[in-house]
Amino acid sequence: MDYKLLGSTGLKVSRLCMGTMTFGKEADKATSEAIFRRCREAGINFFDCANNYAGGESERILGDLIRDCRDEVIITTKVFNRVGKDINAGGTSRRHIMASVEQSLKRLQTDHIDLYFLHHFDQDVDMEDSLRALDDLVRQGKILYPAVSNYPAWQIMKARAISKREGWSPFRCIEPMYNLLKRQAEVEVLPMAASENLGVITYAPLAGGLLTGKYLQTVSTGRFVEDKKYQKRYGNASIPETVKTFTQFAEEHGYRAAALAVAWVSNHPAVTAPIIGARSTEQLEDSLRAMEINMTPELYLQIGEFSAAPPSATDR
Repeated sequence: MDYKLLGSTGLKVSRLCMGTMTFGKEADKATSEAIFRRCREAGINFFDCANNYAGGESERILGDLIRDCRDEVIITTKVFNRVGKDINAGGTSRRHIMASVEQSLKRLQTDHIDLYFLHHFDQDVDMEDSLRALDDLVRQGKILYPAVSNYPAWQIMKARAISKREGWSPFRCIEPMYNLLKRQAEVEVLPMAASENLGVITYAPLAGGLLTGKYLQTVSTGRFVEDKKYQKRYGNASIPETVKTFTQFAEEHGYRAAALAVAWVSNHPAVTAPIIGARSTEQLEDSLRAMEINMTPELYLQIGEFSAAPPSATDR
């Protein structure tokens, strides 16, 4: 496993980040442990989580798994989505952030969280309130680095400007969606991150499993069968043809499609580590093979031509 610096933090993280959204949901505790152990064998030291994954069970399972190696791993979790029935148990208000971090620390069985993400933009909260709460948590030692997911570039830069003005700890890492089928991040988010020297962990490198090619046939299980959100997200009429072209190319050249999709994302110069996911150790192996692919500039460009790059931010 190769390692990269996470932006300007000085942290060295594996070039693959293991996402734990399946822990306690599609992967039971025993399977989650097997996935975790295989990741550690492969050299992965970076694990991404969120307080709402499996209703908090993903954090509980991850907390059990890291007890014997806490100082050797970098962990993330997030706040925004609702966990609990209370009317205020959601969003990025100061009240919810302060309550949620305590719950996450307890479930993770740790005294600090390395990267704490605002999971989504909260239009009902003054940004200053959320940023001040994150800075207070840094000063208390409960989180080390504030981070943000699913924000557009202008919101990230606005937040960093506020933090700089107030002398607060700024966002140090971002988590956008990015894959061969969803390339909007190329327009402003990834260039902004490179300019600001931010860590970047990208989610959905396999586009919810589409880029494995399994949905080209009729299947009875999987995200596109079980979750209408994914059907809507990837409903563009051109996507099936892109998937077919990509998977055929992978097969003809001796690559596993999943490995090639992850390797392509990983090769973007602004990306620190794609977030991989798995329901089983068998699924995990395909993503781990991404690190074995020699992604030459020619191969990278060839794969990029299978889908339309988004127009520039100044497109006329």
